[in-house]
Amino acid sequence: MIRRLIALLLALMSLTATAGPAWAERVKDLGSFQGIRSNQLTGYGIVVGLPGTGDDNLEYTVQSMKAVASRFGLQLPAGINPALKNAAAVLVTAELPAFAKPGQRIDVTVAALGRAKSLRGGALILTPLQGADGQIYAMAQGNLAVGGLGADGADGSKIVVNIPSSGRIPEGASVERAVDTGFDTSPVMTFNLMRADFTTAQSVAAAINARLGPGRAQAVDAVSIAISAPGGADVRAQLMSAIENLVVTPAEPAARVIVNARTGTVVINSAVRLGPAAVTQGKLTVRVDESQRISQPAPFSQGQTAVEQRSGVSVGEEVKPVFLLAPGPKLADVVKAMNAIGASPADLVAILEALKEAGALKAELVIL
Repeated sequence: MIRRLIALLLALMSLTATAGPAWAERVKDLGSFQGIRSNQLTGYGIVVGLPGTGDDNLEYTVQSMKAVASRFGLQLPAGINPALKNAAAVLVTAELPAFAKPGQRIDVTVAALGRAKSLRGGALILTPLQGADGQIYAMAQGNLAVGGLGADGADGSKIVVNIPSSGRIPEGASVERAVDTGFDTSPVMTFNLMRADFTTAQSVAAAINARLGPGRAQAVDAVSIAISAPGGADVRAQLMSAIENLVVTPAEPAARVIVNARTGTVVINSAVRLGPAAVTQGKLTVRVDESQRISQPAPFSQGQTAVEQRSGVSVGEEVKPVFLLAPGPKLADVVKAMNAIGASPADLVAILEALKEAGALKAELVIL
């Protein structure tokens, strides 16, 4: 009985090793509903209270400070430009989440626009944040949290740690206007996959029809699935929640090899296959040695000391046998074949490119 159990376990392990990758994922992990997205906000503002690390009399910073002073009824004399070492012109950016309501707080990022050396210790003056349509959606203000620092010496030497010219204000902006998503009024809800795949789109549509009824969802293309749904925010919210939590087995991704030529990183997904091929990889080394020999004349002779240059040039080639790559149906076989070659990351990139040209690499080769 024990022998039979061991044989059964070994058979199951072999079936698991040879089977193709198949795993189930939630629909919400495969994509998102159209229109429910974040929006980028940006604004121009002034940071004050800097310890002498500001823009120092840049023209647009002076104009900005005059505009800020005019808000409070203070008019600076004409022709007088204040030294603004304690102020800096900045760009403020933020991301407005979907369904954000007035009164909620969002984080903002502040970055110097001019010659400010550091924003550490500064405070952002009230700054409106606009969307792509030019409307104001949030107002930002507060003290900056800067992770970098810098210091200058009297002799011109300096040290900089991280980036002191940018920082963040956690919950530094309050939402003033909500973005209308239209998810409760549109006649059709559209679910968009993150990766285009006809098989996955059909699987998601089939899962939705099995949950809601036949004909409720149909794949429009390799990305979008159109879902007919009744109007009303409450009904749509319940329907979206049910769809997002459906479990679907996505299609196996296309075979792809990603090569980063700068770092020598090679990533191979599970769909890559190898055809039969023969590979040899050698290494040619050229070595040049330079040395000097001093020629010293005998005492009381008329000769002069001379320097003799000696050079030695040698060439060495590491001979490696031809390695046969057998057809590889699994990722483990591909990795085993690459390790058997014993090539460096740089050589591996060249081998993969040659295998692709020879038609032995059954995958798309992407060079970063």
